[in-house]
Amino acid sequence: MWVFKFLFTETARLLRSAEGRRLLGLALRYGNRPRNEPVDITFGKYQFRVPDALSFIWQFREIFVDEFYRFYTTSLAPVIFDCGTNVGTSVVYFHQLYPNARIVAFEADETISATLQENLQKNQISGVEVVTKAVWTNDEGILFGSDQADSASIFSQTDQKLVPSVRLRDYLLRETRIDMLKMDIEGAETAVLTDCRDALAHVQNLFVEFHAYLDHPQTLAEVMNVLEESGFRYYINTSQHRQAPLVNHRYRGNDSMDLQLNIFAYRK
Repeated sequence: MWVFKFLFTETARLLRSAEGRRLLGLALRYGNRPRNEPVDITFGKYQFRVPDALSFIWQFREIFVDEFYRFYTTSLAPVIFDCGTNVGTSVVYFHQLYPNARIVAFEADETISATLQENLQKNQISGVEVVTKAVWTNDEGILFGSDQADSASIFSQTDQKLVPSVRLRDYLLRETRIDMLKMDIEGAETAVLTDCRDALAHVQNLFVEFHAYLDHPQTLAEVMNVLEESGFRYYINTSQHRQAPLVNHRYRGNDSMDLQLNIFAYRK
């Protein structure tokens, strides 16, 4: 009985909002598309080129339905750093939320960055500085593996190559206030945040997608230590449900990760 209750409750929740209904429409229209095959997707007034339909649908749910990146500010022109922008779904959300925002979008994969810029131009979204470099602890470049869809990572061994990088700390210190720092950089977050630990005092809101990769140390405690030292309050959320977790050590059957968490940090 609880299964039907859950299904009907979740469907009802989605049907109650315009974005929830749009998500259902996207899932019906594009959900069965072959994986890792580029496709043009229309959502609302926007037209996007995406490298993988299913990944985009999950992005849409997190960003537009669950509003993972929603934040409040009194600034008329907030500054937003979007680290790991992908094809620009997050930029669209930020632009809708604060049309006068100045957005700096970092995307390491040059092919994805080209798609990002095409999407922004096609949809006439201005006020965005695109930096086609990996967010890192220096500007000397970093080995980066371009896996399929949205799972490219410094830990990936697939098609690994040296890509240009920027030291995020330098960018942070150029600003007097950063209203939102979003960080989805597939495993580089611990090193980057540790390097930035003395440059976060003027960051008002922070989202971190934390990853733990198999055969690498788990570093969640290091991340939380940086946030606590910087004076943030935080909330941790995970979208995974793992049966028998002491036996099942994989994140959704993933062969490279065993943990993924969303960390929301803010100042009161």
